[in-house]
Amino acid sequence: MSFLLPKLISKKEVDQAIKSTAEKVLVLRFGRDEDPVCLQLDDILSKTSSHLSKMAAIYLVDVDETPVYTQYFDISYIPSTVFFFNGQHMKVDYGLLPYLAHHADGNCMQKTGESGRSKPETHLIFGPSASGRTGL
Repeated sequence: MSFLLPKLISKKEVDQAIKSTAEKVLVLRFGRDEDPVCLQLDDILSKTSSHLSKMAAIYLVDVDETPVYTQYFDISYIPSTVFFFNGQHMKVDYGLLPYLAHHADGNCMQKTGESGRSKPETHLIFGPSASGRTGL
């Protein structure tokens, strides 16, 4: 399904998309066209893109063709999704909601399971993560 969504094949194209997408969320899916999991995500993104067209622009970015951004965003899982709004990178954490302890000062502390790793859930939390890293 990768052929149904626009692709950004160079750093210059990614830069241009980030700078020129205004008043919409920019969704960049980093991955590989031949990866089966990427194809599944691409299918979902392509089916929703027309419904989201007024609020989001969705692009595919090949990790091998844009190594600068792959390194910059510390892409270590394929596929990974990065979000921007008005040229600003959105910090997104996945799966932390039931495991956060909220403090009176507004700071959050991530609780972990016995293994020392957070347990994944389907909730989204927008804003800075407890670790300061994005939820890629």
